[in-house]
Amino acid sequence: MTFPKSIQSAAIQIQPFIRKTPFVHSKAFSDLTGADVRFKLESIQVTGSFKARGAINKLLSLEDHEKQKGVVSASTGNHGAAVAYAAGQAGIDCTIYVPDDASPAKLENMKQFGAKIEVHGNDCIKAEAKAQEISISTGETYVSPYNDPYVMAGQGTIGVEIESQCDGLDAVIISVGGGGLIGGTAGFLKSIWPQIHVVGCSPENSAVMIHSIKAGKVLELSSKPTLSDGTAGGVEGNSITFPICCDMIDETVLVTEEEIKDAMITYMDKEHQLIEGAAGTAVATLLKKKNNLIGKRVGVVICGGNISLDTVRDILN
Repeated sequence: MTFPKSIQSAAIQIQPFIRKTPFVHSKAFSDLTGADVRFKLESIQVTGSFKARGAINKLLSLEDHEKQKGVVSASTGNHGAAVAYAAGQAGIDCTIYVPDDASPAKLENMKQFGAKIEVHGNDCIKAEAKAQEISISTGETYVSPYNDPYVMAGQGTIGVEIESQCDGLDAVIISVGGGGLIGGTAGFLKSIWPQIHVVGCSPENSAVMIHSIKAGKVLELSSKPTLSDGTAGGVEGNSITFPICCDMIDETVLVTEEEIKDAMITYMDKEHQLIEGAAGTAVATLLKKKNNLIGKRVGVVICGGNISLDTVRDILN
């Protein structure tokens, strides 16, 4: 099965368990940028982010004997909540390993969906390594946040929805962490609109995939704290997302913490909705590159809305 076909199959499979999120025109941001701007509101997806798509597609692909053993994963929050939600829907036990700097709001989100939480290490790579180690020793299925064809196909269903919600796009802006979201979504959109310009963006403080793309190989780099905690952390050396991101991303953009903060404030002011830092990264990129987007039809994936009130207060202050 080809990659676009697997994404279309995923869209059918996960449809009963997710929301088809709006793809809304923004007059305010169109006026600010001179582009025809549409936001894909994964911030109102079940569990508060796009991650539910990939997790559900993965768990629905498991055999009965795999479901009986349970699943284990690692996450800074959104993927963990998504796996917990998917496991609850399927009646599967799940354990999530998290780094010690995981967002408290996202930890609470995971717990409310029934996940067992284990804290390990100070970044995503260490938590992922521990979860994989446990998977080998117990026989539980490891659910990667991005390095899995079923997960990436699930994330790519955003592209299937976008195709049905507009007549075409000139550009799409998508935040980049491990690459599952942009790899899947761009992989589908380029199969139907080959000329679409795909912009991948990350915070300057944690941009491992983007630096890896420029280097032509997966790099091991440290990350600094960032508002965009959903995209933060390293990339596995054997990640299936890396070659796909290299092929699909036409332009990469790095944004500062100040740019992310300002973009989040502007979005909350103009759209009257809360978004998390990873979504703010995409909005910041839209504003940063606005001179290149005048007159173009631009889609921006608002990838999540899981943000704590403390973080909102910090941003506003």
